[in-house]
Amino acid sequence: MRSIMSTAARTICLGLLVASWGAEAALAADNAGMPGVAAAVSAGLRATSPERAKRADFEHETPSREARQIADWVVDSGDSGGLPFVVLDKTLARVFVFHANGQLRGAAAALVGLAVGDDAVPGIGQRKLASIRPEERTTPAGRFVAALDRNLHGGEILWVDYETAISLHPVITSNPKERRAERLATPTPLDNRISYGCINVPAEFFHRVVSPAFKASDGIVYVLPETRSARQVFPSYDVYERARQEAGSRLLSAPVTSQIDTDIVRH
Repeated sequence: MRSIMSTAARTICLGLLVASWGAEAALAADNAGMPGVAAAVSAGLRATSPERAKRADFEHETPSREARQIADWVVDSGDSGGLPFVVLDKTLARVFVFHANGQLRGAAAALVGLAVGDDAVPGIGQRKLASIRPEERTTPAGRFVAALDRNLHGGEILWVDYETAISLHPVITSNPKERRAERLATPTPLDNRISYGCINVPAEFFHRVVSPAFKASDGIVYVLPETRSARQVFPSYDVYERARQEAGSRLLSAPVTSQIDTDIVRH
């Protein structure tokens, strides 16, 4: 008799899980006089909580969906290898600097390449600026190992991709006609395309946030694409969905305990 009731309990429990992952399943179990099953479903719901996944902390920032997805993936997967990392959202012209553990160190507006595009022209790093056409002035997307260095004038910069001569540095204001500082100060990203491909940030932000973040070690810069999807550029995944799937798999494969059998007999 106990064996038959145990089989029935297992069938009912799995049926409830397949039917719904929500609180309705637990409520239905209670209404049927089966608190043991309800407890098992409730435990399963807690196991699928997205808080169990590792995520980046953007604090009070409101990033785009793509920026949050990539930052979460970096933290959850450990893709940055324990190094500080930067996420550049070209579409919103905003840069986010993180500690290695995913805690936001700071965020600021950024100026990016004049042209829309995710690839650098071959050999562009060896060409003179005067020879670079407007349509070639792109900020390439991808994952880059970055390091602090000095430019020819002794100013500190963060090399993003040495081969294509792309760096992240304090805003250049030597050409008043370009109004770079003013562009950074506007609330819209529509006027933030002006550079030859480099990433310009406010000088105060560079010296207060970027430079200290990379003083002790190299780091990783993730430049989000704008003509392709993030998953086409990075081997990323949705951290929230992955946590739910893994928790669901563990719950379905877990054996039904004798507690459920006891509750069935008792009630």
